[in-house]
Amino acid sequence: MEWQPGATLGLLQARAALLRRIRRFFAERDVLEVETPLLCSRGITDPTIEPLIVERGVSLGRPRYLQTSPEYAMKRLLACHGQPIFQLARAFRDGEAGSRHNPEFTLLEWYRPGFDHHALMAEVAELVHHCIGERPLHSRSYRQLFLELLAVDPFTATIAELAAVARDRIDTGTIAGDRDLWLDLLMSHLIEPQLAGRGMWFVYDYPASQAALARTESSEGFMVGQRFELYVDGIELANGYFELLDAAEQRRRFERDNARRREYALPERPLDERLLAALEHGLPECSGVALGVDRLLMLATGAGDIRQVLAFDWERA
Repeated sequence: MEWQPGATLGLLQARAALLRRIRRFFAERDVLEVETPLLCSRGITDPTIEPLIVERGVSLGRPRYLQTSPEYAMKRLLACHGQPIFQLARAFRDGEAGSRHNPEFTLLEWYRPGFDHHALMAEVAELVHHCIGERPLHSRSYRQLFLELLAVDPFTATIAELAAVARDRIDTGTIAGDRDLWLDLLMSHLIEPQLAGRGMWFVYDYPASQAALARTESSEGFMVGQRFELYVDGIELANGYFELLDAAEQRRRFERDNARRREYALPERPLDERLLAALEHGLPECSGVALGVDRLLMLATGAGDIRQVLAFDWERA
């Protein structure tokens, strides 16, 4: 019956216990819990992520964006106070629904001044072990992972070579796209399934074209984005950055996002000038990460579908 919750009482209790463990973890490390708005005047420019937009309301004045992540507002707090912070936030993304996605979900996001992405990976591993128990721990650079599992170099292979690897192993239909599209396809369809049942895998130093809000550096002769993703038993769980501090470079990246949006016939998004102003003021050297709490609960309880751990999923809301 649709009026009833999708999650059992036991899973609701497991969620409450998980939230307590998370808060205890950060309290022991003196990391401040904060809250930031869900509805904001600006949203994300990334052409691969679509926000939900509230367009009408007496007090709105103009459309407001339901946040896909609390990242921008939390960075404004960091620029002002420079303290380590975390947030358990509701987040929203359009077009994402299935066994591992719900358009409304819970994110754990935190920022650590003085940490690079490797130091933050170590803390993420501690948190996951604290919440779901020990798992075998592995760490690979993005390039190492592709060479090890696919025998292809993601930095030197041509687009045609990447496409050939994909088409040889999966049905790609008539899909066509740029280098990052093929790399994402290989990661999601060929690499991620190989990580299932193999514990925790940190993947770091992505191609610079995928740096997003992370800084870049030269590694092994290639420019890489200093960011990481965490997979646990094949489930993508967290995404972290050694944060970009350069406001001018961040503006250029936002503008490139909008150029790609025009290419894909997507609506452009206004730039978050308040975030850019905060970067101009000065963000401390820091790393930050977003972790999917609903997926963490799935791992903690053995649930095979995200709808099992939500009181009311998208269809029941």
